[in-house]
Order: sequence, then structure tokens, then C-alpha cells
Amino acid sequence: MELEIEQATATKIVENIERVIIGKRPEVELAVMVLIADGHLLVEDVPGVGKTMLARSLAQSTGCVFRRIQFTPDLLPGDITGGSIYNQKTSEFEFRPGPILGQVILADEINRATPKTQSALLESMEERQFTMDGVTHQLPQPFMVIATQNPIEYEGTFPLPEAQLDRFLARLKLGYPSASHEITILDSQLHSHPILDLQQVSGQDEILALQAKTKDVYVDNLIKQYIITLVDATRRHDGVYLGASPRGSLALQRLGQARALLEGRDFITPDDIKGLAHAALGHRIIVNPAARVRGMTADQIVAQCLDQVQVPGIRATGT
Repeated sequence: MELEIEQATATKIVENIERVIIGKRPEVELAVMVLIADGHLLVEDVPGVGKTMLARSLAQSTGCVFRRIQFTPDLLPGDITGGSIYNQKTSEFEFRPGPILGQVILADEINRATPKTQSALLESMEERQFTMDGVTHQLPQPFMVIATQNPIEYEGTFPLPEAQLDRFLARLKLGYPSASHEITILDSQLHSHPILDLQQVSGQDEILALQAKTKDVYVDNLIKQYIITLVDATRRHDGVYLGASPRGSLALQRLGQARALLEGRDFITPDDIKGLAHAALGHRIIVNPAARVRGMTADQIVAQCLDQVQVPGIRATGT
């Protein structure tokens, strides 16, 4: 019964976001999975497909504090974390928090800022805290970073370092809507944007409860072995310069638990892992130069690894 309540809450969030992000049910479900798995999301797609609206509607649906940071080449780390300002009345320095003290943080066009500024997010994403002037500040919970980047325009951009890419639980590509869905989008925005009327359907406490419940989803040893073998295959592939790290194994397990919860199950199946492998591992793989010349991509490498690794069978009851 409790699992049904958790599933209903997660499904309600997905359906509410679909009022804004039309015709992208799998992508919206993945974003919600990342939230209830207590992770961060990298959205990589061309302009105008709804990356910002996805972040805003996720925050509004869950009652979380939304903060947007527009990354530009002149952005400084202090513009993200905040800094100390001298107060002439008290003759003391006072800490003024930056936009990082939110709950759903949109790091818009993150690859347009310098690596020094990008790294200001590293501690926050991994440890849910940031340090300023030797003082550690805890971030509110739940906390999620949704970073966007344009994969087409590379002029004036700074590619994300591998250490930061590895901290994103999943990578998402929205893609263009179908013709029928695009007509629906035109109709829905004829007078006003649906984001303006979007209502909150869950609270922050419910999200924290979902995150706690996700961690209780059962993961069989055969599933764990399947995850490890799959990740190891990305490291051994002849087209790979650098394969997925152990953080990739953890990401795949956590996403699998979130998907199981969203589907009303208290256990992970091999199909969960297969369905999430591209989102969890694709951005963690560096293709070597020789394979890149042949036109091979990280997604193709993940697909080949999935074909090569044997799917575990059904474990007999009591063994």
C-alpha cells in the first residue's frame, strides 16, 4: 500500500510536468527519476526544445525553490556561491548567499563559463554543501542541479571536465516534438504559457520521502553483477579512451531503483538497467581518436556493450 502511494506521487509529478513538456513522457519520467534518486541532470540539446521549461515545471510541481544561473564567460565563482560584503554600519563582513542556495538549480548553458566557474558547482553537487571563506554552508534538501548545454554551438564554449560530467547522474536529450505534438504546443500557448498556470502537486517532504523509499528498492546480486559487467565492458571496448567510472555503476543502480519505484515495483529488473544504460553511461565515456574518425559515438559503444553482455536469468526462490 505504501509503495502504491509513493508511485502515485511520482506519477502525479510526471503528469503535471507533461502539461508543459508535451509529448515527451519518457524524458519527463527520466527527469523525475533523477530527482527521486537524489541526483543531478545534464540536458544536452538544441535551443528551443524546452530545457528551461523542464527545470521550471519540475520545481513548480514539487514546491521546490527554483534558481536560474545564466552561465557566461565573465561569470565568477562568487556569482554562484555568494560572497562576503562589508557592512559599514556594523563594520563587519556579512555573507550574502548566491543562487546556489536553492533546491532546483538551473545552470543554463553551463559550458559557456570558464572551467574555474564550472568547478564552483563540484562541491555542491557531490556533498550538498559549499565552502566560502573557510566556512561550510549546508544546502537545502532536496537539492538538484539541472545543467543545459548546446551540443551544436562550440564557439566560445568550454567543454565540461570529466570530473564534472561524472557527477551528473544522467544525461537527457529532449529532441524535437512530432508534428501533432507541435500543433498541441501551438494551441496551448495561444494566449499564455501553461507554466504560468502550473500548480504544485507534491511537497518537499514528499520528495524526501520518495528519495528515502527509492534507496529501499531491492537490488539482487545478479543485477549488481550485470551492472558491473556492463560498466566494465565500456572500459574494455577497443573504441574507448576512458570508460565509465564506479560512479557510473552507482548511477545505473540508483536510476534503476528510481524506475522500479515509478513503475510500482520494489525490485530492479534487467530491463531497468538496459533501458537506462544510455542515460547513465553515455556521458561518462570518452571515445578514442581512431574510433572518432570512424564516426563512432559513445551511445553506439553503450549499445554494443549491451549486446555483448549476457542478461542475467531469473533467480530461483530461496537461492
